[in-house]
Amino acid sequence: MSKIILITGTSTGFGKLMTTTLAAAGHHVVAGMRSTTSKNAAVAQELGALPHVEVVELDVTSDESVQQAVAHVLNKHGRIDVLVNNAGVSGFGLVEAYSLDQIRRMFEVNFYGVVRTYQAVLPAMRQARSGLVINLTSGASGHTLPFMIPYLASKFAVESITEGLQEELRDYNIENVSIQPGVYPTEMNNGDKTGLNADNAAIAAEYGDAAVQRFNAIGAGLFGKMAAYQMNPQTIADGVLTLVNMTDGTRPLRFPLDAIAEGTDQEFIDARATIKAKWLAKYTA
Repeated sequence: MSKIILITGTSTGFGKLMTTTLAAAGHHVVAGMRSTTSKNAAVAQELGALPHVEVVELDVTSDESVQQAVAHVLNKHGRIDVLVNNAGVSGFGLVEAYSLDQIRRMFEVNFYGVVRTYQAVLPAMRQARSGLVINLTSGASGHTLPFMIPYLASKFAVESITEGLQEELRDYNIENVSIQPGVYPTEMNNGDKTGLNADNAAIAAEYGDAAVQRFNAIGAGLFGKMAAYQMNPQTIADGVLTLVNMTDGTRPLRFPLDAIAEGTDQEFIDARATIKAKWLAKYTA
């Protein structure tokens, strides 16, 4: 059955691939992106020309933009079956060298953007007593890494949203899944899309060459693995399609797609679920 799917952040990377992949499979995709008549006009026209795709202006940092986009879809189609929270921004640097404003900007996209879209689509999904929300997080969002702390904190916050809402929305048959990708060669990682990096150069300089060397070593390791494992962004788009096509009620809470982890990500997910069950038993017994 063809589904109405709203995706955020579709101008590049995973979002664009999700749009083309889901539409090719026969689903109707509403591709949300910013600047559809300016910076992203070309890609908006490209995607809008595809069968089963329509493009809408959608800026996840704006209450008004999100509400207008969702209202447009509901007025035109009467429902939203699937929401994919893909829009996001990365960032690197020392926590001390981040201004609070820069961290707020990151959370405005990665965290509050997800809350905005949830609050916009949930009334219709609850009325329909059906729905699926897929959130893109990170392979490391269950823990953290140096030089990526604000970014991973924002993604771990989305893991919290996903896990908590799975219970809050259970009576309405609305499923929530986090996709946990590893490192993929998208615009977010190849330098084409500028992230929200640490913005206090003077503080960063005080840490000296040792911090620079550690940062470069981590980056070299991540990008070296990305090349060695031939990480293909299409994997994420195919994963979204798999989740969309699964039978309702059978989807996992977390869906890791990281070949580099070699199964340790799933091991971590399973261990965390086991420990949480024990913790809950202590509090509810």
